[in-house]
Amino acid sequence: MSKPVLTVEQLHVRYGKVEALGGISLSVAPGSIVSVIGPNGAGKSTLLNAIIGLLPSSGRIAYRGMPVMNLDVEHRVLAGISMVPETRELFAQMSVHDNLVLGSFRRYRLRDKDYLDQLDWVYELFPRLRQRQAQAAGTMSGGERQMLAIGRALMAKPTLLMLDEPSLGLAPLIVKEIFQIISGLREKGVSTLLIEQNARAALQVSDYGYVIETGSLVLEGSAAALANDSRIIETYLGIGRERHIA
Repeated sequence: MSKPVLTVEQLHVRYGKVEALGGISLSVAPGSIVSVIGPNGAGKSTLLNAIIGLLPSSGRIAYRGMPVMNLDVEHRVLAGISMVPETRELFAQMSVHDNLVLGSFRRYRLRDKDYLDQLDWVYELFPRLRQRQAQAAGTMSGGERQMLAIGRALMAKPTLLMLDEPSLGLAPLIVKEIFQIISGLREKGVSTLLIEQNARAALQVSDYGYVIETGSLVLEGSAAALANDSRIIETYLGIGRERHIA
């Protein structure tokens, strides 16, 4: 059996005296999509920020069997982990093309002569980015900016892609398109850890899911099982219809 791409064991994160994550354990299998769902303030974004190295944490984080707790953010990215934060963090004054090229900057620094080899694939995934490659990122719609943020992350050629609330603030048709693209990343061997408050959309494309409440893991299982769990249906599956905005 293949080793997990990501293994997190007993992860703790504290903000001063407040424990934001209290011993979270999860794993992501190769080529799979794993969702973490839960209410606002549950610790979902904190989890991703700890995994990528933006927050100090204790416990164990292993990427492809290699401990990464002692690696800084840059070296975790170089190892093959990419993250798209909720805020997207695009360079608004720069063109779509230049934002994408920046996504491969670390590969360029490593003298990878093929550092732009993902560009055509990203443009195939997101045809609108090809059409708007000369346009300033800050003038694009919310959905296009999300596509650009994901495309830029893919330029780093990750094995593990972490997405923080990719559906936030997007119209339902755009959300559907984004999640179809996320689902298709399996074919390229990209594993995805997806943080979402829109439980319905997340579970539809996922293989496995975890539920976090107040910093603790309260439920896990196959995405299909969670989607049919009465507690999940009652607590979370109405959220998606209410939170989309045009």
